[in-house]
Amino acid sequence: MLHMSHYYTPNPTSEHDIKQVQATLRGLKLRFFTDSGVFSKDGVDYGTQTLIAAMSIPQGAAVLDMGCGYGPLGITAALVSSIDSVTFADVNARALDLAAKNCAANGVTNARFVLTNGFTALDQSKFDCILLNPPIRAGKSVVFAMYRGAAAHLCPSGSLWVVIQKKQGAPSTAKELALLFSAVHIRARDKGYYVYEAKGEAKGTEPIASQPPNC
Repeated sequence: MLHMSHYYTPNPTSEHDIKQVQATLRGLKLRFFTDSGVFSKDGVDYGTQTLIAAMSIPQGAAVLDMGCGYGPLGITAALVSSIDSVTFADVNARALDLAAKNCAANGVTNARFVLTNGFTALDQSKFDCILLNPPIRAGKSVVFAMYRGAAAHLCPSGSLWVVIQKKQGAPSTAKELALLFSAVHIRARDKGYYVYEAKGEAKGTEPIASQPPNC
C-alpha cells in the first residue's frame, strides 16, 4: 500500500533510483530527473499535464509552484511566459533538489527553491500566480490549509490554479475555494480531473502586512 510519506515527508528513506523521463508540455519537449520517494516518479502525471494545458500565466508574473515535486509545473510556466520569477516550494528535500536539477536541465534560471511545510517558510512573500496539484494523500486538512495559505499569499489581482480529481474531492475543493475567494472558475475538465482558477478578494484569511513591488 502506498503511504503518503513516500512523497509528502521532509526526508524520504527509500533508496535512490534516479532516472530521467521526458514529456511534451505546451509544445515543449522537456526532460526531468526523478527519483524514488517523490510524487509520480515514472513520468509527469495526468493531473499535472491537465493543469499545465489549462493554466494562463500573466507576463511579468511572480509564480509559485507549491508542492512542486520535481518541478514540471513551475518549469513549464517559466518557459511559456515571460515571468518575473518562479519559486519552487516543497516539504520533500529530495523533490526540491530534483526541481533545482531540472531547472538547470531545461534552461530555467529565474528560480528560487524553498524547503517548507506548506507556506510556513514563505514569510511575507506574495505571488501573482500560484500553481497547485495538492498532495491528496496528506489528507484533507493539509490540502485545505494550502488553499488558505494560497489566499493569504496572492497579490490582489493574483490567481490560484488547482487541479484535482472529482473522486478525490473536487466538489469539496470548489466549496472551500468559494469561501476563500470571490470568484472560482472551472477552466478544464478532462478524464475526471477538474482545473479551478480562484481569484478575487480573499475572504477569511489573515492579511500579510507588507507586499513586494510586484503587487
